[in-house]
Amino acid sequence: MKVGEKWDANDDKKINALEELFREKHKTEKVLIFTQFADTALYLQRELNRRKTKDAACVTGDVENPTEYAHRFSPVSNKIEGSVDELRILISTDVLSEGQNLQDAHIVVNFDLPWALIRLIQRAGRVDRIGQRNPKIICYSFLPAEGLDNIINLRKRLAKRIKENAEVVGADEVFFDGDPVNIEDLYNEKTGILDDEEDNEVDLTSTAYEIWNQACKARSELKKIIPALPNVIYSTKARPNEMVEGEGVICYHKTAHDVDVLSWMSKDGRVISRSQSRILKTLECDYDTPVIDRMEEHHSMVEKAVELSNKEEKSTGGQLGKKSGARYKTYMRLIRHYEEYKGTLFVSEDVKRAIDDIYKYPLRELAKDLLNRRLRMGIADEDLAQLVMGLRTEGRLCNIDDDSSIKLDASQIICSMGIRGASEGQNKP
Repeated sequence: MKVGEKWDANDDKKINALEELFREKHKTEKVLIFTQFADTALYLQRELNRRKTKDAACVTGDVENPTEYAHRFSPVSNKIEGSVDELRILISTDVLSEGQNLQDAHIVVNFDLPWALIRLIQRAGRVDRIGQRNPKIICYSFLPAEGLDNIINLRKRLAKRIKENAEVVGADEVFFDGDPVNIEDLYNEKTGILDDEEDNEVDLTSTAYEIWNQACKARSELKKIIPALPNVIYSTKARPNEMVEGEGVICYHKTAHDVDVLSWMSKDGRVISRSQSRILKTLECDYDTPVIDRMEEHHSMVEKAVELSNKEEKSTGGQLGKKSGARYKTYMRLIRHYEEYKGTLFVSEDVKRAIDDIYKYPLRELAKDLLNRRLRMGIADEDLAQLVMGLRTEGRLCNIDDDSSIKLDASQIICSMGIRGASEGQNKP
């Protein structure tokens, strides 16, 4: 279509494909459609109405009561009694991507690409919940046409975004370099790419970056304040009334082998949680949330958290970290491969040097991510060796200090947050 010509929605290939999806492929099933922009959601609603689509509705941030639409779309999971004006197709912005039960459906459509990868997971999470009766969750993602992508340069912009993400969390590699996992695989969650093998945490880096990004947008001065804070800094906030867990402390520290640990301890010395997403949600507060006095046991709880993680590190992989981690798995696979083929043309001394580096030094963050994905995809030992040697040659495998003789000999506490009953602590400005 030339500039200035009248737009004909009948020629909209994306809407045509969407209509075919819910009219032909999923004729009777509920379909949840997400788009990032309210204008797009309203456009979809108008076009589907024009095409006489029944039982469809649209929700944006301007809707007074989004929950009403969630209940009409998913009455069973929301335990709505009596008859409702039930919906089969629901179009929504991300206003419904959090905090709603929509698991009467098992089909999610991403009509456009969200800027933060975590949005994909949040969207799927609206239907992938307790009470979901279908054995499979089906997610469709619409990618821009090749010509349009050449104009908007989406892949390059996403690569830039992910690089900025990496810089915030301390890595310095470029995500796509040397990695055949493409952007389409990411958005289709191919072969568990976005899974986390520790406790089903998904795309935590993206979540953390999004928190940081939004905080800096609201208060630009945080870009200078946060990096200038000293280690071992602590604070305390009031325990929300709805929180079922008792008082405790959340501690972030690095072990002697440079493994990051985020743990939530109770006053009686129990681990409440090590779920990264759950802890981040618990830590959430506004810029002007009042600080209250710390608990008398605050520092002893932090000490207990560090002691427990040190004990666990010794029993679950030691210097190589957890047995479920990329560093441990890669090391054990390469050692087995080297011992089996040493003295032959199948392995070289470069493999042994890479193995030694992995044992001595922690992996770089994006090397860890890359290795995790390849391991989940079933990479062969020989290919794994080639990948690791390539990363080492490019200086992208391990964090190696200029003075390699300097090693941490103790855990390093970064920060901690106490959570206590508001009536127990004196509010401070």
